[in-house]
Amino acid sequence: MAIPGYDLDVLRAAFPAWSLFRSDAGVFYGTRRGVRLRDADIDKGLRQTVSAEDVDTFVSLLMDQGRMVVRS
Repeated sequence: MAIPGYDLDVLRAAFPAWSLFRSDAGVFYGTRRGVRLRDADIDKGLRQTVSAEDVDTFVSLLMDQGRMVVRS
């Protein structure tokens, strides 16, 4: 079932540093590509994988992670 307002290919293009998919249950997942976070990074709030039940929350999480990387 397609959700209006989201296209996974568009999200993948917008967040190329992440491997993105949507589970059969409808949950969005993103895992960092080619990066293994250190404990210090995780302590700062960075996440290896993020997930959300809706696309708006998912995009917000990915954007937050991107801002944290810039600041760290």
